[in-house]
Amino acid sequence: MGKIGLIIQREIVSKLRNKTFIIMTFLAPVLIAGFFAMIIWLSMSDKADQKILVIDETTFFRDKLAGNDYITFTFSERKLDEALTDFYTSENTCILYIPNNLISGAGGTVKVFYKKAPGFAVQTDIKNQVEKVLYEHKLKANNIDPTIIHNAKQSVKMITEKVNEKGESAEQLTGFASLFGFLSGALMFIFIIMYGMMVFRSVMEEKTNRIVEIIVSSVKPFQLMLGKILGIAILGICQFIVMGIITTILTTVLSTTLLKDVKADLVKFQQQQQEVFKNGTNADLEKFDKMQDKLETFEILQQVQNLNFVEIAICFLLYFIGGYLFFSSILAAIGSAVDAESDAQQFMMPVMLPLMAGYFIAAKMMTNPEGALAFWGSIIPFTSPIVMMARLPFGVPLWQIALSVTLLYL
Repeated sequence: MGKIGLIIQREIVSKLRNKTFIIMTFLAPVLIAGFFAMIIWLSMSDKADQKILVIDETTFFRDKLAGNDYITFTFSERKLDEALTDFYTSENTCILYIPNNLISGAGGTVKVFYKKAPGFAVQTDIKNQVEKVLYEHKLKANNIDPTIIHNAKQSVKMITEKVNEKGESAEQLTGFASLFGFLSGALMFIFIIMYGMMVFRSVMEEKTNRIVEIIVSSVKPFQLMLGKILGIAILGICQFIVMGIITTILTTVLSTTLLKDVKADLVKFQQQQQEVFKNGTNADLEKFDKMQDKLETFEILQQVQNLNFVEIAICFLLYFIGGYLFFSSILAAIGSAVDAESDAQQFMMPVMLPLMAGYFIAAKMMTNPEGALAFWGSIIPFTSPIVMMARLPFGVPLWQIALSVTLLYL
């Protein structure tokens, strides 16, 4: 084994002996999977059951407020003062008070009394239902059939499809592509900084401990620098692979478990979809509209499955290695030129600025992924590792990727 190989081996072994490095290799995927599982769980369980007692002085809203999976309306003939006296000990969670002047249009205001604050979704649902009943009442008062108005309203679903040079098109959710692209760019930013700083600290540690004087006496400085950079690069790639495998397994298991009931609802929804369109009533159409949210959720999940993960993984690896070699060599040079880590802080800004510029270009690019800023940001080596990763989900011509990678490695 040559001298560079020995230095690479030393870097890898020294990091593997670090318990923190090993722990984070296995803990990070658990944290990532747990984060996404928490988001899914919160989105499915953020609506606590609400038992709402309705005090309707108008008597007009009786049986016109429809409950759902998490809201139950109960109408009462009691006065508001009477209902409030024993409200705290009752099983009701809220009291919806509808004053007498609401129907007359005199600027009446409904009030919701609660023991525990209802969530925003619950408040919005109550408000929308009250407004809908009032809306239909005013239409009927002016001899307008609400059914005609309802049938005249038509929601439009817009699908975006990217067309290639062969005239073939494929559906693409640009909103999802924006989010996925931005997260990819942000991850690239974090990893380049993290592993680049490993090289910097390794150089500073050996200078501080005076080990470098002994090493340099037997190897050339270039060999020492190259060995350190390549050693940490190999370690980083191995860590990526391990973290990627664990994260994929955990997220697949958790998403399958958490979305099991929603998938069952989606199957029923798809079976009833054609029947509702053919001869469905207004009530059926309203239920159909509510199911659209779940359908959109699964359309996003389908878009995740349709992503070209092979292309993304290969490009991520290429841009990580290229970006890491580019910036870690600069950080290693800074580490070798100063005597203390505190002295190196003044040199960090010139290194961080290009990375920060790439991050901000990636954020700005979400509004115009085909613009000149996005194109040049993904070509120039200082910003291309971050910006190109953010552009990939939108579809990038192969020649642009080849040009960007070539310039990065030159």
